[in-house]
Amino acid sequence: MRRLLSLALILLPAILWAQDFIIPSGSRLAVYVPEGGRSVVHSALDMFGSDVQSVLSSNMKHVKSQAKADIVLSIDSELPREGFRLDVVKGRLHIVGADDHGLAYGLLEVSRMMGVSPWVYWADCTPRKLSEFVLAEGFHHQQSPAVAYRGIFINDEDWGLSPWATRQEPEAWTIRQGRIKGAIGPKVSERIFQLMIRLRANYYWPAMHECSQPFFTIQGNREMAAKYGIYIGGSHCEPMGTSPAAEWAISGVGEYNYVTNRDNVLDFWRKRVEETKNQEIVYTIGMRGVHDGAMQGVKTKEEKLKYLQMVIDDQRQMLADVKGVSSDNVPQVFIPYKEVLDIYHSGLKVPDDVTLMWTDDNYGYIRHFPDSTERARSGGNGVYYHVSYWGRPHDYLWLNSLSPSLLENEMCAAYHRGISNVWVLNVGDIKPSEYQIELFMQLAWDGDSYDLLHERHTGVMGNSPVMERISFIDYFVQREFGDDQKKEIVDVLRTYFRLSSEMKPEHMSGTRVEESDKAYWNTVRPIPGDWTKARIAQRVKDYQSISDRVESLSRLVPAERRDAFFQLVKYPVQAAAQMNFKFLCPERCEEAYDSIQSLTYIYNKVCAHGKWDGIMDASPRNLPVFQKVTADMLPSYPDVSEWEPLDNGDRIVLDDDNPYLLTTPLGTDSVTLKVHLTPNHPYAGDCLSFRISVDGVQSDEVQYQTYDRSEEWKQNVLRGYAVRILTLPVDASKTQHEVRFLPVRRFVTGVKLLGIYKKHRDR
Repeated sequence: MRRLLSLALILLPAILWAQDFIIPSGSRLAVYVPEGGRSVVHSALDMFGSDVQSVLSSNMKHVKSQAKADIVLSIDSELPREGFRLDVVKGRLHIVGADDHGLAYGLLEVSRMMGVSPWVYWADCTPRKLSEFVLAEGFHHQQSPAVAYRGIFINDEDWGLSPWATRQEPEAWTIRQGRIKGAIGPKVSERIFQLMIRLRANYYWPAMHECSQPFFTIQGNREMAAKYGIYIGGSHCEPMGTSPAAEWAISGVGEYNYVTNRDNVLDFWRKRVEETKNQEIVYTIGMRGVHDGAMQGVKTKEEKLKYLQMVIDDQRQMLADVKGVSSDNVPQVFIPYKEVLDIYHSGLKVPDDVTLMWTDDNYGYIRHFPDSTERARSGGNGVYYHVSYWGRPHDYLWLNSLSPSLLENEMCAAYHRGISNVWVLNVGDIKPSEYQIELFMQLAWDGDSYDLLHERHTGVMGNSPVMERISFIDYFVQREFGDDQKKEIVDVLRTYFRLSSEMKPEHMSGTRVEESDKAYWNTVRPIPGDWTKARIAQRVKDYQSISDRVESLSRLVPAERRDAFFQLVKYPVQAAAQMNFKFLCPERCEEAYDSIQSLTYIYNKVCAHGKWDGIMDASPRNLPVFQKVTADMLPSYPDVSEWEPLDNGDRIVLDDDNPYLLTTPLGTDSVTLKVHLTPNHPYAGDCLSFRISVDGVQSDEVQYQTYDRSEEWKQNVLRGYAVRILTLPVDASKTQHEVRFLPVRRFVTGVKLLGIYKKHRDR
């Protein structure tokens, strides 16, 4: 009895002092902010205060004493860069940042816990009201980024963001050569930067097309970037903070040609470096043409290497001269994009402190992964990735058709192969790629998860938060639309992503762009790949099913979430469905075209009371795929394929103990097999190659690596897979054979099998 009494006396003070952190609805929240913080902290505080008001109808005030504060902000430089820690101690929430960015992310993490979506503005994801928000005494949560610079590139803005943004701030317009130049000015830039810090991004490549005024020429843009702690950079053809596509015609002298006009080109770059020497910029070094073309004035391989090396040396000296510090103390990236990758491989010397920023092939497959020497560089490695693209073999600027699974696989492979200093995503107009953008940024923050799971704060129990491990798409849908329809919406989206990645809606016409043969531009052709009437019928059925389900779901989603549902689910699903009906169903082609126009009108004029007027264009570049077609223009498809999958195509086998089974008629002495493979690129400079074994007898090594913009690469991109066909001998006395797929150096090359097929037995 005496021991129990003693224990009670010991525990009583702890019980009396234990207090949960509570924000009651309608209360006044006191926040302590240390002096000397940068503006990104105050910007995040303003956003957090707005979130508290929106969710809890509570107001926020700043106090000068920690003792009077409900939330206490502080800095702990021992935390990883831009990391943060959340702790509840004696009823107060302590948000501790490694630096000012860490504090900002910590504040907005609390907003996430309250249910505020990063897409609260950009997709009208209205937060749900709470009666109170509670974190238990002893709550502890800590995060830090895996990738140092995580950002987005606004690109191909001509048909969405630029027209919409120009309507938001007409005071920023200019008229040049009789045309209004679009203005993504400080009002819209602020909205973009708010989205970025909600997504824990910190690096921005501004829009660079000629239709838009250059970022640095619009008053207020620079200041807005500083307000939100955003590092500014530029793409592969925008060196030294300039945007030659839009700026050279304004302030350049002569041709943008380093070989023949070196002094004027250097002066063009130097003026921007001097103008922004106190701005937080990650400088892109190197040079390409004015607008996404090869460097002018060089012809031979030797000239390309010589002059690009001179450019880099000049730029490095310029940074040292203007900044007044050694150039190796100035953040820089070099981007071996398209033809520049070949120049790099021919012996270009990129200083060790510069980040080598690798690229995908514009369709989601990363072209180069760093080798051991590149991984050891002090500047590290980065990646520039696309979920939107203008160019050969065909654009995809309209819908969010890049496979999230592909994005996740490639970015996780990048992280695990040493690409962790800079990640930038080409997001086009931002909309309608919201899901892929957030997935990319989540991976940039977490970095090390192949099977991405999200820990969702669901409440507290004792001293620990209750965390539910769910897939990212489940988390995304649950956050935006709640639990009632989550399973149904997730299933619809998974089907949509499967169908649209098998064949992008923008590729349904079989046409191509930027080909010397103009027939490719204008003539509707069969969609690339092995399409039969039966496969098409199944595709139409699948699209009809998810379109109908979306229509039913739109009536079940709460009224305050319907605008978000239209933008994030209904428009992409139903517009993609109608594009498929237009090219696959002769009896529906004209009706389908009209349906796309109607959906787009709703997006621009009706959704969110017309807030998004001009943001959605269902005909980027006015390409043939977007135009009306008639039944007589549509191609025909065969009834059946000449190929049939081994084992009914229901499994991919890489296990020697579990081979494919191949049946042949007695007396057959050879068999022809077709292999489908993911059209990716070598992981470490090695070849993509495999062998096929039939009854233990191996084929020769088969390679399937492609090269930039080759005809085979174009075909692979459009149909979604690489192909190799092999004729192999078999024992004529046997009718059953074992087939094995054998990647050569599997874990080096990244060989990925999609299926094995044999010639149809009736052929």
